[in-house]
Amino acid sequence: MIHTVRAGETLTSISEDYRIPLQAILQANPQISPDVIYVGQKLIIPGFPLPEEIPYSIIIDLSDRTLTLLLNGQIQKIYPVGVGRMLHETPIGDFIIINKAPNPGGPFGTMWMSLSKKYYGIHGTNDPSSIGSYVSRGCVRMYNSDVEELASIVPIGTPVRIRA
Repeated sequence: MIHTVRAGETLTSISEDYRIPLQAILQANPQISPDVIYVGQKLIIPGFPLPEEIPYSIIIDLSDRTLTLLLNGQIQKIYPVGVGRMLHETPIGDFIIINKAPNPGGPFGTMWMSLSKKYYGIHGTNDPSSIGSYVSRGCVRMYNSDVEELASIVPIGTPVRIRA
């Protein structure tokens, strides 16, 4: 997996977002100085497949409150979602799915898929009436049956693009 450094990121924040030890990132990138990274710099994130090895991708459209599943660039399915509310907006950008956890409990429904942005994920809900609304603390909510279906299809490393 290749990560492009964004404004405000540090090696520590990148390691936290991907849940990879900082030392592993440094070992995978021996050419970088741990004291200096810059916007646009490419970093190898070990332990994840290259995006071109995964035929699936996801686009989340915040204004339409939809999640679109693509297979080789072709739309497979569009799901309704709930997204972040004012002061708790869903982050915009390019991420990957880094892990999956069935039955996380509480408001997260029957499935949790972590994004490569610490504290954010795609998950089910214990409040199905919230789907289609701006209601979450930044995560992407789906009906439990939909998130279970999606999790059964997409592998770890699937690219996720979130746009306004």
